[in-house]
Amino acid sequence: MEYSLNDNSINLTMLMEQKKNQFTKSELKLYRYITENFEETLYESLTGIANACHVGDATVLRFCRKLGYKGYQDFKLSLARELSTHQKEDHNETYTRKVRNNMTQAIEDTYTLIDNDQLQQAIDKIHHTQTVVVYGVSSSGIAGLDMQNRLMRIGRNIEIITDSHNQMIRSNSADQETVIIAISLTGSTKDIVDAVENGKKNGATIIAITNYTESPLADFANIILLTSAKENPLDSGSLVSKISQLFVIDLLCTGITMKNREKAEKTKGLVAETIASKLY
Repeated sequence: MEYSLNDNSINLTMLMEQKKNQFTKSELKLYRYITENFEETLYESLTGIANACHVGDATVLRFCRKLGYKGYQDFKLSLARELSTHQKEDHNETYTRKVRNNMTQAIEDTYTLIDNDQLQQAIDKIHHTQTVVVYGVSSSGIAGLDMQNRLMRIGRNIEIITDSHNQMIRSNSADQETVIIAISLTGSTKDIVDAVENGKKNGATIIAITNYTESPLADFANIILLTSAKENPLDSGSLVSKISQLFVIDLLCTGITMKNREKAEKTKGLVAETIASKLY
């Protein structure tokens, strides 16, 4: 039996208990880990939970399908729904304060995770090449558009592609002079990973902006810039998740500006003049 994503009647805890006797030894490891770490599992990648339980990715997928889900993301969505029904609202904290605290925490955690060597390598790579392509879909694509806007203001033109078919097509013409910046919170977006794999085969340097070092995207990356934003599957695309990406992008753009200070200042002045004419 395969469950619908919109079926809110499924009790995941009860379902796992019912299927417990059918689990293999490896699947029992997953069962024990999940039941003991419900909230942690909610924010874990497929590869991350597989490594935590010392099993293969395929075992995680079989576990989810044995429970009736199409895959790991469907399983996590069901888990998120179950947790949301049991969590009580903290009336001592307003939602505005929660949003502020979550955004502040995302930036603080990302700052802690930043590897300065990796960051400098990324800045140098972007600085020394003329062909920079950014891949992102959905909210990660919005972060990519912000990067494009920031760099245009200092005289650097980059290409942002948010359509998955066009990403694959663009990767076919990548070469050793191409830098591909792939933005994906989970690092498991198949379209992004496929395009990046194709680009790397053609010689491109891959810079990944992602939450997970243990992810399919990270496996193909030459440089990994880690973000830290816990994204509940029910809140996909929230500003809290984007803020950590934008923080890393700001670090990149600031570093590139410092390497091109004279040209950047001149271009910013021209931009300010041309935009001023558009204002009353």
